[in-house]
Amino acid sequence: MRSRKIMIIRHAEKPTTTPAVAGVDPDGNQSDEDLIVQGWQRAGALARFFAPLNGQPAPGLAVPNAIYASAVAKHSQSLRPQHTALPLSQLLQLNINLEYAKEDAANMAKAVADRIGPTLIAWEHEDIPGIVNAIVGNSAACPQQWHDDRFDVVWVLDQDEGSNVWRFSQVMQMLLAGDRAQPIGQ
Repeated sequence: MRSRKIMIIRHAEKPTTTPAVAGVDPDGNQSDEDLIVQGWQRAGALARFFAPLNGQPAPGLAVPNAIYASAVAKHSQSLRPQHTALPLSQLLQLNINLEYAKEDAANMAKAVADRIGPTLIAWEHEDIPGIVNAIVGNSAACPQQWHDDRFDVVWVLDQDEGSNVWRFSQVMQMLLAGDRAQPIGQ
């Protein structure tokens, strides 16, 4: 059976002002547009979360055969989505699709919805409910707000071959200290 599975994650932890926690690039240089150390820890943990050594991801997930992340563009200079996906892309030897900028999330959603096989999207949290809405065709499938303090959830959309219906679920990452077991919206 050829089905579609779309897994969506928010980029990993970002710089904060209170308390002051700086982002760092892959070489350790300070960068406001990158992940903080905890974010890099999450990015590394996500690699084996989606591609475990035993080959069996957590229930509801699959090893992706494509990875999308928002590109740097005029309205968003953030490298966080692509750097969150970087360790997984390196592990799987997949290029990250950076064709779509943050403001082009609707077109990215359409392209991903047409793919067969498991796809991972790493994006900025403000746009994730809209991405799900664009894929499923309504706003009733998922919570319409992704909370600012949540970096620890995977939103999953599944569609069986021959069906037009998408099923929405949430998988808790539980990778780092402080990750929560409650889905967003509950």
